Amino acid sequence: MSLFTPPLSTPYDLRFKLAGIPIRVHPLFWLMTLLFGSSAGGIVNLLIWVVAVFVSILIHEMGHALAMRQFGQSARVVLHFAGGLTVAESVGWGSSAKFGHLQNRPNQEIFISLAGPVAGFLLAALVMIGTLAAGGSIITIMLFGVIPFPITLLPIASATLNSFMATLIWINIFWGLINLMPVYPLDGGNVTRILMLRADPWSGVRKSLWVSVVAGGVLAVLGLLLMGSVYIAFLFALLAFQSYQSLRGRVEKLF
Repeated sequence: MSLFTPPLSTPYDLRFKLAGIPIRVHPLFWLMTLLFGSSAGGIVNLLIWVVAVFVSILIHEMGHALAMRQFGQSARVVLHFAGGLTVAESVGWGSSAKFGHLQNRPNQEIFISLAGPVAGFLLAALVMIGTLAAGGSIITIMLFGVIPFPITLLPIASATLNSFMATLIWINIFWGLINLMPVYPLDGGNVTRILMLRADPWSGVRKSLWVSVVAGGVLAVLGLLLMGSVYIAFLFALLAFQSYQSLRGRVEKLF
């Protein structure tokens, strides 16, 4: 099973619909979220982390799915051990019983790719606007000691609520920006591929894979040295390696 393909269904999947879009949550999603939040400290903080991750990834994928719907394509959302995926569904053509997939134009593909991070940014903005409207304040902290980052504070709210809102903002802004990096198959990598393919139909994909390899390698080093995050370093190193493998595969097909 690839990190970026939907896992097989299980009897323990959580299934529901949101705005008419089918949602499936694989059991490993909960397990991996719990593992990554194990350092939060205490049951309450762990629950805050799990709920915030669930809401944030769901909103991100719903952004993609609603953008697909805008262009006449249905989709389903799967949350699994590597995060989330929005999968295009088959669609019918008129009264025919045959099914196919709608082919989006490049500008539509870019819109769909960016809709996920933008949905997360909007959620973070709504949390901050709601905080200010309720008489709260927004302060700036230094993330990893080097990145200025906004945190909301509601003086009349409980520490649990403030922690939940801060976690929502962190996930949706920080990981939204991570998703925009030009590394395939992240959203930024998809946009890079589309733009390079438009500029150079013959070798645009190959060039975008090279960008993904270099950017992934650089971000892996920065994640380890600048942020001190083994997870970010591993993630981008893995993505860079996968892009390099894809690049080698394309070269081998030429011979």
